[in-house]
Amino acid sequence: MGQVKSQFSEDELQDYEDLTYFTKKEILYAHKKFKNLAPEKVGHNKNAKLSMSKVLEYPELKANPFGDRICKVFSSSNDGDITFEDFLDMMSVFSDAAPKSVKAEHAFRIYDFDGDDMIGRNDLKQVIQRLVAYNSDLGSNDIDQLINLTVQLAVRQCGTTVSNWGES
Repeated sequence: MGQVKSQFSEDELQDYEDLTYFTKKEILYAHKKFKNLAPEKVGHNKNAKLSMSKVLEYPELKANPFGDRICKVFSSSNDGDITFEDFLDMMSVFSDAAPKSVKAEHAFRIYDFDGDDMIGRNDLKQVIQRLVAYNSDLGSNDIDQLINLTVQLAVRQCGTTVSNWGES
């Protein structure tokens, strides 16, 4: 069995393995997936950066109502454009091997639309609107009522009160 020549040195692969929840084989597979998004751009350039629109062609992101948010959260340039290292980090976090705490941290960042380190009323509204985008029967008042009920339930379960929950 012949070996396929990698764009990465053994040291680079070892570093990626140390920094992700992937094996070397899985890292090479992730690179193949990244390269398949834009073979002409990635080619033999392991430092290529793909636009968010190109990355959103990846089937798992294309079907996800939070695809753009996922790209922005994992983008090292914070603009949604993705390098292979960003892509590898994203795939690693979403892998079965990643701890739930790591997944939860990234999910929080995806849902924190305004970047204020809190999930507020407007963040919840955007989450709900994206989740029910195909349900034209759900109006703005319905969404507001759903947000209020969600917050009330969360407050009851936490045994606390919310005195300054914004009405924006």
